[in-house]
Amino acid sequence: MAREPVYTAHAHVTGGRANGHGTTSDGALEVDLRRPKEMGGEGDGTNPEQLFAIGYAACFEGALGAVARRQKLEVDDVAIESSVSLIPTEERGFKLAVELAVTLPSVSDADQAIALVQAAHGVCPYSHATRGNIDVHLTANGAEVEHG
Repeated sequence: MAREPVYTAHAHVTGGRANGHGTTSDGALEVDLRRPKEMGGEGDGTNPEQLFAIGYAACFEGALGAVARRQKLEVDDVAIESSVSLIPTEERGFKLAVELAVTLPSVSDADQAIALVQAAHGVCPYSHATRGNIDVHLTANGAEVEHG
């Protein structure tokens, strides 16, 4: 049985990535979309990869907080450096790759930090959406995080 959504975001975009404009239905986010300089554009706006990088990091941090609360741990000082790369494929298309470098200053035990990031990756909606579709590389306090 299908469950009802808890929340649905709505946005309107015209002009695409090269010369576009996007607005959320509530007006809280309004962006000019431009091709980055690295792709021959002016670079005077944002692009889908930047928006994805912010969205994934914010969602992942929320998942990390939920996992930590279940374990009665404090991780209010977490920071995430997020990178989203656009990679050409042999089929003349593109694919994405993500790197999330999670810093947990209040978690000094390396194994515990890794376990928290693994658990967050297991519950984050962005992680669910990308699993098996794109490469996601995770680190916790600089240590590699193995995940499935």
